[in-house]
Amino acid sequence: QVQLVESGGGSVQAGSSLRLSCASSGRLHSSHCMGWFRQAPGKEREGVAAWHSAGHPEYADSVKGRFTISQGNAKNTSYLQMNSLKPEDTATYYCAYKTWYCSLSPRDFTYWGQGTQVTVSS
Repeated sequence: QVQLVESGGGSVQAGSSLRLSCASSGRLHSSHCMGWFRQAPGKEREGVAAWHSAGHPEYADSVKGRFTISQGNAKNTSYLQMNSLKPEDTATYYCAYKTWYCSLSPRDFTYWGQGTQVTVSS
């Protein structure tokens, strides 16, 4: 069993930055993937970024060059650095965990956090 808790959301103006954190507890598989997803009202949940324990990040095209996913030194924390935020980035952001290969598809992930709200105003 893995528990995930996100933090760091907030309300900012366009062009600002935020850093989201995801603290995990429980036993993580040696080969695993931590992903960040978002869901705006009335829209489907979409993958934003994912980080494999071997150190391979991947990003959705909509955030490439603006968002950076990383892992803490203790490897039980995932971060999502979000720069140059746009109003269309407004959503509830979730972190999620799965074993083995990485993916940006929400259906592939097993464990989810409760989400943190990010609101970007123009």
